[in-house]
Amino acid sequence: MATNGNIVIIGCGISGIAAAHKLLKNGFRNVKVLEATARSGGRIKTGRLGDALVEIGANWIHGPSEENPVFCLARQYELLEPKALTPENQAIDVGGHPHWIPNFFSSSGQKLNTEDVFPAQEVFAELLDEISEFQNQKGEPCASVGEFIRLKVKEGEAEKWKYIDPATRSLYLCVISNMLKVECCVNGAHSLDEVGLGAYGQYKTLPGQDCTFPDGFEGLVKNLMSELPDGLVTYNCPVRCVHWSDAEKNKTSAVVECENGERIPADHIIVTVPLGYLKRHHSTLFRPPLPLHKLHTIQRLGFGTNNKIFVEFDAPWWDADCEVIHLIWEDEDAMVDQVPDLQRSWIKKLIGFTVLKPTERYGHLLCGWIAGHESEYMETLSELEVMRDVTQVIRRFTGNPTITPQRILRSQWFHDPWTCGSYTHLATGCSEQDLENMMEPLPSKKSKAQPLQVLFAGEATHHCFFSTVHGALLTGWREADRLISHYSSFNPPELPKSML
Repeated sequence: MATNGNIVIIGCGISGIAAAHKLLKNGFRNVKVLEATARSGGRIKTGRLGDALVEIGANWIHGPSEENPVFCLARQYELLEPKALTPENQAIDVGGHPHWIPNFFSSSGQKLNTEDVFPAQEVFAELLDEISEFQNQKGEPCASVGEFIRLKVKEGEAEKWKYIDPATRSLYLCVISNMLKVECCVNGAHSLDEVGLGAYGQYKTLPGQDCTFPDGFEGLVKNLMSELPDGLVTYNCPVRCVHWSDAEKNKTSAVVECENGERIPADHIIVTVPLGYLKRHHSTLFRPPLPLHKLHTIQRLGFGTNNKIFVEFDAPWWDADCEVIHLIWEDEDAMVDQVPDLQRSWIKKLIGFTVLKPTERYGHLLCGWIAGHESEYMETLSELEVMRDVTQVIRRFTGNPTITPQRILRSQWFHDPWTCGSYTHLATGCSEQDLENMMEPLPSKKSKAQPLQVLFAGEATHHCFFSTVHGALLTGWREADRLISHYSSFNPPELPKSML
């Protein structure tokens, strides 16, 4: 199906790349991608610390199985290790929480026994399962995930933990605080008090034990880009405004106005910018302004920050089989997931570290995780200040005053002007309808103006895989399919001469 429709894609992240791929495969010739930065990939970004490749952005393939298009493409391009390709690995269903071997350290400098911490972890996991069942039900007991967890733990304390000593009960509650912070990282939220209880179950997981790219997630982007024609993407080309029309009489094309003054006419514009960017710039990015229901959805949806702090050591201070390290603050039995004083105690939001393996590839390298306003504050500090605070915390929790990191590297997604944060979550007051609103093209179906002038893709527009790379990729395909279907309806394929 060949068509001469002019299509401009704003953003060369994975959703923009996916849309361009599918359109070109289906006969569209006039496709152009505008990218504000000097690189493709968006929030897929591989960096280097010493000799090790590290993921500044997207880290895992979540749910590497046949239903996951990112997994299927990575397999096609031979980017994965053999273990990730096994049927056994694809069949494991971790429900979004991989089963990693943990080490627990307390703020009094003690290494805790896993079995001493397990009862609190078990309660927390059960509550998350219970919360998933509230999806879009009416009459849920409270507005947020955080409020519900605190309520249920306090109720359950009287039953499950009534015979244990006060010190153990206090430890359990401090572990709950750590788990709350972990979920802040998972959801990309400042606090679970901001994550909607009724909408939490809208997010769906895929089977498969999460896996990484040995040679970096950007390998997927490079392979996909190699299949696109040269000159398709214009880099360092920020867009100032998308001009569209909701007027019936106006049958002219939409126009993309670039920061450099260039105006590009388009029959269709696919906007793939992150929700964080939309939140900050929607008022100037669209002329006329977005319809109110779409604007309200952009304001309601959550888009927070989850950053990484990579820390390299000359020797490990964790167990050889350890895969994740949790830091338990013993003064947090109030079940808290945010700090009262950013400047003095931002580091308390650091949940701990994942251990990068295998050692032969990474050496002794940890990846620290921190979400929320504390994470955003961390971005404003110098690398030296971050190194100092991380060093102090590790020495305190291990009780070893001589541990000294060799070097660190941290991400800074909140202050990245083109992302303004990390990824989407459904905040309090959100519903499935908000995700429908996000993916709705402009003008609306009710309008008699030229249809499909502006389409929307990106992880924030997927109804159940928001916050993921596979969600972003699927939305790029979805919007390409929308245009393919649109042109097919009045451009029937030519019949072979033998059938005429």
